[in-house]
Amino acid sequence: MCTGKCSRCIGVTLYPLAVISILCNIILFFPGWETSYAKDGYITEEVKYMGGLVGGGLMVLVPALYIHVTGQQGCCANRCGMFLSIAFAAVGVAGALYSFIVAMLGLINGPYCRVLLLWMTPFKDREDSYLNNRNLWSLCTEPKNVVEFNIGLFAILLVTSSLQLVLCCTQMINGLFGCLCGTCTNKGVI
Repeated sequence: MCTGKCSRCIGVTLYPLAVISILCNIILFFPGWETSYAKDGYITEEVKYMGGLVGGGLMVLVPALYIHVTGQQGCCANRCGMFLSIAFAAVGVAGALYSFIVAMLGLINGPYCRVLLLWMTPFKDREDSYLNNRNLWSLCTEPKNVVEFNIGLFAILLVTSSLQLVLCCTQMINGLFGCLCGTCTNKGVI
């Protein structure tokens, strides 16, 4: 496969992953599907870091656009363009790593919820993980099903950021080949 076609495939694949990251982060602002918690500031701390919106979203979407354009005709025959795609892919790697780390912290620390009369993060700094013990989930009384809500969305962010990381690293290698070895040129073929 030519490096231009590979760039196009990677760029097209990054688009839905970036959109999924953005949507997951936006949805995390509304635990229990209600706006009142966000308005009153009762949301998980890691949601405020906006790993999915900024990291896995914008920091991957911009490189995806450039990477896709780099391989638009399939064979770009442009060493400079492939070199720049390495830099853009590196930005994507940074964004995906940021999203991955924030999602991992969100899963480890657990949700911000009401426990009896206090709002807190009850699973933070515990020796045993709440992820392995569903009985602990009942500690959170409000928002309703916030533990499942956070686990589901942070897990999706973790998977999407992992895929983004692999794709952006692949584009860095692809861009290096395209820059050093030259991109494919179809002589006489349109």
